[in-house]
Amino acid sequence: MELAEERQRLAVIGGSGVTDFLPEEPGEEEIVPTPYGDALLIWKLYMGRRVVFVPRHGPGHRLPPHRVNYRANIWALDLVGVHSVLATGAVGSLVEDIDPGAVVFVDQFLDFTKNRPSTFFEGENGRVLHTDVSVPYCPRIRQIAARTAAEMQMDHRPAGTYVCVEGPRYECPAEIRMFTMLGGHVVGMTNLPEAVLARELGLCYATVAVVTNKAAGLIAQPISHEEVLGTMRRVTPTIDQFMARMMEQIDDDPTCVCRRVRDDE
Repeated sequence: MELAEERQRLAVIGGSGVTDFLPEEPGEEEIVPTPYGDALLIWKLYMGRRVVFVPRHGPGHRLPPHRVNYRANIWALDLVGVHSVLATGAVGSLVEDIDPGAVVFVDQFLDFTKNRPSTFFEGENGRVLHTDVSVPYCPRIRQIAARTAAEMQMDHRPAGTYVCVEGPRYECPAEIRMFTMLGGHVVGMTNLPEAVLARELGLCYATVAVVTNKAAGLIAQPISHEEVLGTMRRVTPTIDQFMARMMEQIDDDPTCVCRRVRDDE
């Protein structure tokens, strides 16, 4: 498949429990070389639109959160001309009124990652850029998501703060108390640097944070990855329907606030 081919360029990044998108549709795999390594893209057709799916954790969910090549994935999406990205991710709830099964369309983040390459701008050729992330997630896509979730009568929150930790371990109760005091609503391991990298390249990016469990200290029992995957399996039919309806509504908007990064270069 030629990279220069004209496409309607939407992307879905699948997190834990989302190993495929539009499973009933055959996919065409494409290995895209980037300056940061190769990225796997899976092209599918939905209602006449080309949609690219990125399995964030690789085939068979083999990559833990801290080893995902976020830069290669986002660079590859930009390279093939993607303009809008809808990412999914499993998260734990930090607050009492957000229960497992709910989705949160986050609008802010707190970054507690430690060892991940987090920018495309490393000062090459003496060029230093500082990206504004006052509005880190695409407000246009978030608005469409909240409206769609309401129409589907999904348990959802139109906004919230995502606390991103390094992983792959889960958090201890003291950390959860700290995150709550800082204003966090959900906690996960994959949204950073992914969201910032998308903003650096001027992509419209939004996250569907799927709540799979209450965080440590809010429940008596230990957290297990099987619990996370079990909740994802339970909500997958609804999430699949939601994502499909989103694909029908997201169009390119060159005037979106997310594109101002490119305008400022």
